[in-house]
Amino acid sequence: MAKVRYIKIFILFILAIIAYVPTFIWMFDRWAAKDTYYSHGFLIPLISVFIIWLKRDRLQGLRIIPSNLGWLFFIPGILIHILSAVWRVYFTSGFSLLLVLIGLILLSLGKGFLREILFPVLFLAFMIPLPLIAIAHLSFNLKILAAQASTVLINKLGVPAIREGSVIKTMHSYIVVEDPCSGIRSLIALIALGTLITYFSNLTRPKKAILFLSSGPVAISTNIIRIVSLSLASEMYGEGVTTGLFHTVMGVAVFVFAFLGLLLIERILE
Repeated sequence: MAKVRYIKIFILFILAIIAYVPTFIWMFDRWAAKDTYYSHGFLIPLISVFIIWLKRDRLQGLRIIPSNLGWLFFIPGILIHILSAVWRVYFTSGFSLLLVLIGLILLSLGKGFLREILFPVLFLAFMIPLPLIAIAHLSFNLKILAAQASTVLINKLGVPAIREGSVIKTMHSYIVVEDPCSGIRSLIALIALGTLITYFSNLTRPKKAILFLSSGPVAISTNIIRIVSLSLASEMYGEGVTTGLFHTVMGVAVFVFAFLGLLLIERILE
């Protein structure tokens, strides 16, 4: 009976993979697109697999006790996927995949295994791109916020500056805060990184919540510092400097500083 059960689960798993092929193709296209905000999507499944591998000793010690509770996740997940496929809404299809995976884990391995690997399964949510309309709305609000805060800081530093929309004008130059400079790329990636750091930290749950919630403000703050730096460099050395090597270096520096900022917050909370 057990052998027959696992054959059925294996068939379900194969059918689920086939059913989600269009969703996988959509995610891959979004990860690999030019100026994508989800280039980190390629890494997320690898990170999840690595976390499960780290738990291999504990998983080997667990008893396999399949649970029919898995149907409560598998069936709704498949139904959501079917409706998403009919309406071609790949975003909801992507999240239904998490329900299907949880259902398959319960059906084949049981609650103990799900409890141990629930985090790496849920972490896969960070590989699912947001709808383009949500990205556009979020990006617009972030770039206006970044432009406003940067203008205030530039003036505080003694350099006269005004803002017109997402354009920051100084006495001899100006920069345009475009959508890629809104900070949304670093925000999305840093929230995923902050979640990972929080998971591996030895903090109490309230402190873990503080560390996780700090990911967004840290990403936004470091992007504002980047825009201020570009504005000051443009004012001192001309507009050309903002499109060259300095611009690229500052883009990388934003993520590095944000990462170090999260580590500093974790150390303070400890």
